[in-house]
Amino acid sequence: MTDMSLTFDALREARPGHKWLQRWQRSWPAYEAWFTARGGDGGPTRADCREALERHMPELVPVWERLVALTGNGDRAARFLSTWCPPPYLGGCSLAARADQSGIRLVRNYDLSPDLNEGLLLHSSWTGRPVMGMVEFLWGLSDGVNDAGLCIALAYGGRTETAEGFGITTILRYVLEVCETVDDALEVLRRVPSHMAYNLVLADRNGHTMGVEMLPGGGARVLPQAIATNHQRNAPAPRAAFTRTFERHDHLSRVRSPARDLHRHFAETPLRQDRYAEGFGTLFTAEYDPAGGVMRLIWPDQEWRQTLGDFREGQRVIRFGAPSAEFDWTLAGRIDWIAFGMDHANGKGRPFEAYLTEMMASRNCGSGHQGSNLH
Repeated sequence: MTDMSLTFDALREARPGHKWLQRWQRSWPAYEAWFTARGGDGGPTRADCREALERHMPELVPVWERLVALTGNGDRAARFLSTWCPPPYLGGCSLAARADQSGIRLVRNYDLSPDLNEGLLLHSSWTGRPVMGMVEFLWGLSDGVNDAGLCIALAYGGRTETAEGFGITTILRYVLEVCETVDDALEVLRRVPSHMAYNLVLADRNGHTMGVEMLPGGGARVLPQAIATNHQRNAPAPRAAFTRTFERHDHLSRVRSPARDLHRHFAETPLRQDRYAEGFGTLFTAEYDPAGGVMRLIWPDQEWRQTLGDFREGQRVIRFGAPSAEFDWTLAGRIDWIAFGMDHANGKGRPFEAYLTEMMASRNCGSGHQGSNLH
């Protein structure tokens, strides 16, 4: 039996090219399996996807076209990369931002299975603006910072309904490509629809911080505090018992330490999760300093510091707890995550690998390098 692990890569590529293509070739087989298994082929046409991008995020159309061309110009890849009305996905995460005399910080824990994260920190200038962040769905972002001193991070909003809109990771990419302040970002978030409920936390170099609820199908509500976990106000949260979202949110609301020390709380219970065998463990803590264009990836025994101005390519292998059984983690992209979350919410949950073991026994799904990314 071997430990679960995740390889984190730091790559720099100003425009999408051979480095991005290598990541595509590595991850697309599992993403394609997830996309088709979750009904992606029955979604919007390629023309519909282009029209949606042109209407809502026109500055990203040339980037999308280049990415599609690199992949071979296939129809399924084009629709997948648009993230317009994608299949549903969900996960965990805790977020907080603070600004005071000690500085400005945005901190997040990313909670999921090690095999469901791309582990890619990318420095790019795809629309001319330097952006650095953790990649999701091969070109979107789960968190990041740009050269204007704006940073943003996401957490799943806890609701299972979907509506017409984009995958949230593409929206975060768009925000960092075109916005300079939290106020700029809020305007974008109010007009660009998300396909599911997500919670965001933002901060800029002026010390403005904000929490935002993204509603399925469009709309953004500002939160009283710049903190977020995995539920939204006045809405059901069927996975609350499994994700412990209310417990984590209550903890964040009581944190009073200076901004520069905010990250310390994310290494402690109840924010840090160790249920890797259930698909819910903290894979990394990311701390952003928007004033300095600095981010740190933090683990219990090490950290990795990067800056927009002095970005160093490299690699780190992080090991997590050992699974309780041998199984093929490459099948994780096929799991019905809605059912998985509902099982745990209703007290019927089982260890994560039990779902994979059932799948291996019942069907031959093929293999891929990474599973679908969840947030």
